[in-house]
Amino acid sequence: MDESNAKRKQAHMAWMDRWRRKTTCHLRKWISKHGHDVQRQILNGMAFKLGSGAVSLLILWAQSRF
Repeated sequence: MDESNAKRKQAHMAWMDRWRRKTTCHLRKWISKHGHDVQRQILNGMAFKLGSGAVSLLILWAQSRF
């Protein structure tokens, strides 16, 4: 019984290793192609949120002032 469980565990580990290798390879290729686009989108999103927050603060300041 123990040998059967050990074989199953090894087969499962081998399957997981293949899946992990395949996924890692795919992600590396995707990042090399699209990495700059993702970084640019993140920076654009951060700038948009920062600008939106600044405008909101200006509006609140103007409302409280006048």
